[in-house]
Amino acid sequence: MPVAFAEIGALIARDPALRGGRPIIAGTGVCVRTIAVDNNPGLTPEEIAADRPPLSLAQIYAGLAFYHANKQEIDADIAAEEHAYDEGVRSPPSAPRP
Repeated sequence: MPVAFAEIGALIARDPALRGGRPIIAGTGVCVRTIAVDNNPGLTPEEIAADRPPLSLAQIYAGLAFYHANKQEIDADIAAEEHAYDEGVRSPPSAPRP
């Protein structure tokens, strides 16, 4: 019986209609940057997979491979999101409209 192989490139997708066109784990709504954010403080791929069912370990590794191949782009996206959050936290609430 032939063995089925997963094409690594098929594990990552980009669609302008999903998550603002950010790269995601195909068939899920999980952004590659989410995997990177989980991994950057030291979580192992196995720990990430355990925390994010139903993602498989192969999907986590594909996300990490994509992240490392596109680190500058993903890190810039993470930094922009953190900056937007920080600005929102520091901004005073809007005055109610009459």
